[in-house]
Amino acid sequence: MSEAVTLRHARHTGGLMRSIYLPRTTDALAFAMSTYGIPLLVLATTRSVVLTGAAFALEWIPRLAAFGWAGSVVDRRGAAVVFHLASLGRALALAVGAVLLRLHPSGTVASATVMVLAATTGVLTEFSYIAAETAGAAAGRRAGRRAHRVQAVLLGIDQTATLAGPALAGVLLLAGPPLMLAVITVLSLLAALLALRTPHSPVAPARAAKGRSGAGLLTGWRTIRSLPALGWLVTGLTLSNLATGLLQAAGPVIVVKHFGQSTTAVGLVWSAAAAATLLSVTLCRFALDRLGLWPVGAACAALASLGCLAAAQAPDYRSYLVLVAVLMAGEGGMTVVLRTLRSRLIPPEKFGSTLSATILILLLPFPVAGVLTALTPPDALGHVITVCAALQALGLFCAFARLRTDPALRT
Repeated sequence: MSEAVTLRHARHTGGLMRSIYLPRTTDALAFAMSTYGIPLLVLATTRSVVLTGAAFALEWIPRLAAFGWAGSVVDRRGAAVVFHLASLGRALALAVGAVLLRLHPSGTVASATVMVLAATTGVLTEFSYIAAETAGAAAGRRAGRRAHRVQAVLLGIDQTATLAGPALAGVLLLAGPPLMLAVITVLSLLAALLALRTPHSPVAPARAAKGRSGAGLLTGWRTIRSLPALGWLVTGLTLSNLATGLLQAAGPVIVVKHFGQSTTAVGLVWSAAAAATLLSVTLCRFALDRLGLWPVGAACAALASLGCLAAAQAPDYRSYLVLVAVLMAGEGGMTVVLRTLRSRLIPPEKFGSTLSATILILLLPFPVAGVLTALTPPDALGHVITVCAALQALGLFCAFARLRTDPALRT
C-alpha cells in the first residue's frame, strides 16, 4: 500500500460502524428490495410468466456486462467515489420510474418502464456492490486473523437486508408500485450520502491511464488462475448458483401459479431464507474460530445440496419455504468462506479487478436461470430444478474434495 494511501487510512477515524457497516446496510436494503421486488413488480404489472422470467434475465445480463468496468473504475477512482455515484444514479432512475408508473399504471408504457428499471438498477447496483465489497475487504485485511469476523458481519448485514427487503417490497407493492419505488429511492439516496464516509480504497496510479473493462477482467482472471483454492471454490459456487438462481427466477411462478399464494408469500420465502442464512452466518462465525475454513465450508456445501434437491420436490408451500431456507443457510456459510478466502489471498492493488471477475463468474448462471424460467412450462419447472440441484451437488463435492488438503483453507 502506498504512503499516500496509508496516510488517508490513518486520517480516517470514523470506525467500522460509521464508515463500512452503516453505508453497507442502506445499500444492501435497496439492493434486496430492487432485486426481489422488480420481478414481482413485473408480474403484478404485466401478469405474464414469460415477461417475469425475461425481466429476471434482463436484470442480470447488464450487471454482467458492467463488471469489467466496475472493477477497473473502483481500482482507479476508489470505493467511496464509485459507491456514492452509483447509489445516486440508482435513486434517480427509480424516481423517474415511480413517476412514470404513477402516470401510466398499466399498458405498454408500464411494461416498458419496469423492464428498463430491471436493467438500469441491475447495472448501478453492481457498481455500488463492487465498491462496497472492496471497502469491506480492505477492512478485513486490517483486521488480520479476525478477517472472517468482519466478513461475517458484512454478510450478516446483507442477509438482514434480504430478510427485510423482499417482505417490505411485497407489502409496499400491495399499496402500489410507485410507493415501493419511492421507498427504494429514499434508501438509495441515504446510501449515497453515507458512502461519503467510506474510506478511500488503494488505487494504482500507474494503471489509471490505461485501465479498461477488458484489461480489468483479464487481470482478475489471471489472478484467479494463480490462486487454485479461490478458483476451485468459485467453480463449485458457480454451479451452485445455477440452482439457486433458478429457484429465485421461478419463485414467483412456483409460489403464485403452482401453490396459489400471493405475491407477498414470495417475499416471505426469501425473508425466511435470509433469516436462516443470518443464523447460519452467526454460527459459522464461531465455528470458523474453532474448526477452520474447510470443515465449515464442506458441511455447508452438503446442507445446501440436500436442501436444493428436496426443494425441487416440495409438495406444498410450507415445505418449499423451509427447504429454500435450508438451502440458503448452507449458501450463507459457503459465502463467508469465499469472502474470507478472497480477502486473504487477493493482492490489494488487484482486488477490484479480481473481485469483478469472481462475481462475474458467480453470477453468470442467473441470467441463464431467467431464460430457463421463461422457456420452461410451469409444470416442468420442478424437473429442471432437480437437474440443476444434481449439478450443484456434483460441483460442490468435486470442489471441496479438491480443497481438502489445500493449505489456504487449512490455515
